[in-house]
Amino acid sequence: MHDRRKIIRNVLFLAIVLQAFVLMIPLFYMLSTSFKLPSEVFDLPIRWIPEQLHFENYIQPLQEKPFLRWMFNSAFVATIVTILNVLTSALAGYSFAKFTYPGRDLLFGFILATFMIPLEAMIVPLFVLVKDLGWLNSYIGLIIPAGGSAFGIFMMRQHMIAMPDELMEAARIDGASEFRIFWNVVLPISQSALVSLAIFAFMWNWNSFLYPLLVASQDAYRTLPLGLASFESAYSTNYPQLMAVSFLSMLPVLILFFVLQNRFIESMALSGIKG
Repeated sequence: MHDRRKIIRNVLFLAIVLQAFVLMIPLFYMLSTSFKLPSEVFDLPIRWIPEQLHFENYIQPLQEKPFLRWMFNSAFVATIVTILNVLTSALAGYSFAKFTYPGRDLLFGFILATFMIPLEAMIVPLFVLVKDLGWLNSYIGLIIPAGGSAFGIFMMRQHMIAMPDELMEAARIDGASEFRIFWNVVLPISQSALVSLAIFAFMWNWNSFLYPLLVASQDAYRTLPLGLASFESAYSTNYPQLMAVSFLSMLPVLILFFVLQNRFIESMALSGIKG
């Protein structure tokens, strides 16, 4: 019996290692291509390690394109949107989880229903609204419409609904205001869920393409995904340079994940999306 469990554990471990290896192949191919000449990209068989490393693929895009400006725009917009997402989702989730008022369940169901509406279906009215507000080519136009998240509200509501009501009741007996209860009691014990939501929100907004494409047509307000698209053309594409800037654009998200991975796993294990 013990040997059978050991064999199963070893098989599962090998399966996980194999899956990780397969998932790493595209990343390694991108990194390898970023150091090649354009004429070497489509060589067969694939040369995984270039004979000579061409660092100019990283230097030239920084000199010829406002890459650092696009990276700043992505970092600034994704950070502010993440903060707004976390705050609004925590407030709304707490309201749906711990307060009773007329229409609460109907309103929550309406918010959940927005999951079923793809962004493409709302793109025209959203563009007209942003244009009428004068928010085209502005940080406000990139940030405010993305500041709320139906998924975030759902996630925080599911987390907070499991909190013991006695914690809030004890704080009320001690004379704490509702805002102080939310800030000093609810938020501290929701750190794992908040960090997890922050990681999701940052990654989504860092990689967002369609909505920034709608709002930002000037280089000064373009984000990284829009900037990366400018490396492609109908007639030719410098794939090594495109792979180089794509790899650079991934680094902030990879660093964020590795720094917060323990909190992310803890959140999935303890709070998760349950209920």
